[in-house]
Amino acid sequence: MTTDMTALLSIQDLQVAFRMGRGQMAEAVGRGGQGVSFDVPENTTVALVGESGSGKSVTAMSVLNLLPDNAERRGRILWRGQDLLQAGLRDLQALRGKEIACVFQDPMSSLNPVFTVGQQLCEPLRKHMGLAKAQAWTRAEALLAEVGIPEPRRRLASYPHEMSGGQQQRVMIAMALACEPKLLIADEPTTALDVTIQRQIIELLAKLKQQHRMSVLFISHDLGLVGEIADQVVVMRHGQVREQGPVARIFAAPEDAYTKALLACRPSLEGNPRRLMVIDDHMAAQAGATGGRPTTAPRRPRTPMPPWCWRSSRSPRASGCARACSASVNSRPCRTSIFSSGAATRWAWWASRARARRPWA
Repeated sequence: MTTDMTALLSIQDLQVAFRMGRGQMAEAVGRGGQGVSFDVPENTTVALVGESGSGKSVTAMSVLNLLPDNAERRGRILWRGQDLLQAGLRDLQALRGKEIACVFQDPMSSLNPVFTVGQQLCEPLRKHMGLAKAQAWTRAEALLAEVGIPEPRRRLASYPHEMSGGQQQRVMIAMALACEPKLLIADEPTTALDVTIQRQIIELLAKLKQQHRMSVLFISHDLGLVGEIADQVVVMRHGQVREQGPVARIFAAPEDAYTKALLACRPSLEGNPRRLMVIDDHMAAQAGATGGRPTTAPRRPRTPMPPWCWRSSRSPRASGCARACSASVNSRPCRTSIFSSGAATRWAWWASRARARRPWA
């Protein structure tokens, strides 16, 4: 990504693979030898967008090496000229939370359930900022007030499970901003929240970004959200960068076929289509593989079922359901509405045994 602004973070030809045993490697980022490259300028929001499994989170977590032990990284990750791939554990720990902070998807799994909110907020303040206990406690209260949590002094003594999901995410944001980092990595911070709370969290992040003049690496699959909050967009698919550039240009005139399909898949409020189009449909139509008509996946043949069996034939338990229905004596209705397929089969067997014990039947 070329820009006139100074790059705070520069990822160059990044490739990430995971050792799977027996000498096998699973490529996650940079598949086929095409590494991921993009820059995060100062005071700018860069959004990584793409489907689930496209490598967005792995790319972002590679910056601070928050990956499993079986991960192997190649390329360069330059933070103010320092290659983080060559940095040791002590150097990375000095960066984590102080200069580069993270906000993760699920705050309940990120917060420690056995420590109070105040204890978890004071830890980075005392470790990185060198504040005394009383000073850290006062600063923690101010942080909770800054992110919009009511009664911040009382909430310092609360445990994570005593707060709502939106409040937990606000606590995570307060922890990330405690040491005033230069870069905030937000890994889908609104995924586990309802729509109203999502809007509040996004507005809070935008306000805090301007106040603290920090850069944000925002990871999301919500294109509408990206269009509102991001300055630059990096589109990823299958561990590769398909397109990148200013958000206005990407949304107005996308160049890559995948980017066009990703934008076209947004549901419209107008009309009532029989089936929502998926990415493969739009890409096939663009390629002209079917004369400009979108293709659909071949349908599997429906399993014949009695008319009273309401379970869909596409269910993985449908075949057992059909066998149970056909084997059922007296043509009784299918019981898979309350039983699994195995239980339905046992029901049919029991009914057959019961019939055999009735000589008058």
